[in-house]
Amino acid sequence: MSRARSASSLSVSSDKTGAGEKASGGAVARIEPITEVCEDEDEAELRRLGYRQEFKREFTNLSTISFAFSYGGPASVIWCWLIGTCGCFCLGTAIAEIISAYPTNGGLYSASAYLVPKKYRAPVGWIVGWLNLLGQVSAIASVEFALSGMIMSAVSIGTNGDFVATTGQTVGLFVGLLALHAVLNSLATKPLAKITQSFVFINLGSLVAICIACLATCKDFHPASYLFTSAGLKNQTGWSSDGLSFLFGILSVSWTMTDYDGTAHISEEIKKASIAAPAAIWIAVVGTGICGWILNIVLVLCSGPLEDLPGVGGYAMATVIYRNVGKQGFLALWFFVCLCAFTVVATELQACSRTFFAFSRDHGLPDRGLFSKLSNNKVPVYAVLLVVVCAAVLGMLDFASVIALNAVFALCAVALDSSYLIPIVCRLIFKDHPEVAFQPGPFALSPTWSKVVSYLAIGWTAFACTILSLPQVIPVTASSMNYAAPITGLVLLVTGVWYVAYANRFYKGPRNIVEEEKLSESALEGVQRLE
Repeated sequence: MSRARSASSLSVSSDKTGAGEKASGGAVARIEPITEVCEDEDEAELRRLGYRQEFKREFTNLSTISFAFSYGGPASVIWCWLIGTCGCFCLGTAIAEIISAYPTNGGLYSASAYLVPKKYRAPVGWIVGWLNLLGQVSAIASVEFALSGMIMSAVSIGTNGDFVATTGQTVGLFVGLLALHAVLNSLATKPLAKITQSFVFINLGSLVAICIACLATCKDFHPASYLFTSAGLKNQTGWSSDGLSFLFGILSVSWTMTDYDGTAHISEEIKKASIAAPAAIWIAVVGTGICGWILNIVLVLCSGPLEDLPGVGGYAMATVIYRNVGKQGFLALWFFVCLCAFTVVATELQACSRTFFAFSRDHGLPDRGLFSKLSNNKVPVYAVLLVVVCAAVLGMLDFASVIALNAVFALCAVALDSSYLIPIVCRLIFKDHPEVAFQPGPFALSPTWSKVVSYLAIGWTAFACTILSLPQVIPVTASSMNYAAPITGLVLLVTGVWYVAYANRFYKGPRNIVEEEKLSESALEGVQRLE
């Protein structure tokens, strides 16, 4: 996919074994050519980054693209999705370039440390690692909780509103779904890759079915002016500025099109990872943007009176489908909508568990390497269970306070986008530093276009994070307050204090395990000679 662009804007190269240097813990590891004929290109690339091949590479191009696709007022919804897609495209492209250069399961966490001089590697890796983990766990919990609510919504609509789920029922279903996902993600890589291949067809098939069904059955379409002009702007936020109210439409695209580096976290399980992983990110961003825009247009076109939303089940999309296709049609279509959400959690859990694996492998967790251990089928089962437990704890906050639950979920996009911003900025600042000497991967724009896209990505991310941190309703109360920025700041403060007080003793940034093993072997040989 990356090579489909013109030669003037895209360069493809496979030789990355020059004089560049990449970070490895507290030392600088020279990137030397790997000459052993038994190693394939992926394993050689991983060894250059200082790691051994531990996972099985069973994800094909289709599996990888399917993995990436799973992450995926009326006028405000339409236009903000389009604007957001352009911003996300720049951000996704900038991320894809970095992932192509550093294809490890650590994703942008590892890359951020490679992109700064030696003295900054540990603190930068630490900050990005925790921001990324925080965002990923929050994303899993929020989507799984939403899925639980979606299923309960279907039951409510199916019983004509007679059934109303209790907090215990919703949370119980949420925990049960997490357990099911834990089992699924404990499978060996090969069957998991086979299952993942179907995800893109589920997503695209569901979208096509919903669009056709709604368009074929709707009896009262809104006019085009309702979708594309100021006639469709409805300020229901309490903010005096209609423009700011309009920009809150960015929330939907920012929450949907996030976790861009999810595919990067399975790089050590992907064949030709330096090309396949970034290409999948790029294709997924473009595909999700286009498909999401079409779906939004159809839903708004067929949505009926705005005051009828979100409706009985509490989900506007469910109400729109129900009012057009009836109960039986709704239940059939909603099953596939829920299945799409199920695939999202499946892929997010796989990506997050690999991030914990990578962070543990680099001594970023006080776990004595427990979460970097692989089971017999080459899966980090302990890391999978850790993610599930963390997500379950977040979901159980619903018993204590809905405000607390929403506060945790709100930080998902802010934490993730912040973790993406740092490595992009670091690359622009330090790419020519002698301790970095950034070497682009095979998925790379020309230097000029790469710089332009990076600056656009930085501008978009800063802007989106600002909007995402504002309260959506005025006046601000305890229940309407947006806690995303304060909680993200609190996590950074706590982990920062932890790093300064204790963690800096054992965490030195991404390790060069290959070099460590060579040194150990040399030391052992020296001892044997003395004996």
